Amino acid sequence: MSEMNDKGQLLDAASARHGLVIGLAGWSGSGKTTLAEQLIAGLTARGLEVATIKHAHHGFDADKPGKDSYRHRAAGARQVVVSSQARSVLFTENRDRGERRLEELLDALSPADIVIVEGFKREPIPKIEIFRLATGKPPLFTADPQIIAVATDDANALPTTPPHLLDLNDVGSIIAYVCERADAGTIAAAS
Repeated sequence: MSEMNDKGQLLDAASARHGLVIGLAGWSGSGKTTLAEQLIAGLTARGLEVATIKHAHHGFDADKPGKDSYRHRAAGARQVVVSSQARSVLFTENRDRGERRLEELLDALSPADIVIVEGFKREPIPKIEIFRLATGKPPLFTADPQIIAVATDDANALPTTPPHLLDLNDVGSIIAYVCERADAGTIAAAS
C-alpha cells in the first residue's frame, strides 16, 4: 500500500470515529485562531461536541517551570499526565521520535462530533482556507484540492472562483456550512 493511500485510510478511520474532521488553513495572520474560537463557541452552543488540534511550527511548552509536572519531565519522564476534577492533560516528549502524525493525534482524542484542525495545511483532510489580502500571500486553494471552501473578507481579491465562497465576517454562515458538512444540521437545529 502506498504511503498516501495508507495515510488516507488512517484519516478516513479517524473521521469515522469523530464525525467531521475539518481543517482551517491559511497564512500566519489570516485569522485562523479567531475563526476557530468563533466556530468552537457556535458549534458547542448548538450542543455539538468539538475537539481541536493545533499545529505549532516551533518549540513550545504549555507546562510551567517549577511545577511538579515540569520537574517530572525535566527529570526524564517521556510522558506525564496531570489530572484534576476540572481537566486532565497529557504531556509527551517527542524527543527523537519526531513530530506525531495527524492521524495519531486524531486517534488520541476522545470521540467528538467535529474536530477542528488548525494548521497541518498539507494534510489530506477537507479544509476551509482563511484568506486575507493583507497577509500579502497568495491563496492556497488554487494548489490544494483538499480546500473545500474559502472564507475571506474580500472575495474580489481572489484570482479565481473558489470551490465554495464564505464571508469571513458572517460567522453564522460558516457555522452553518460546517454543520452541513458534518451532516449535523438536524442536531444543530434541534438545539
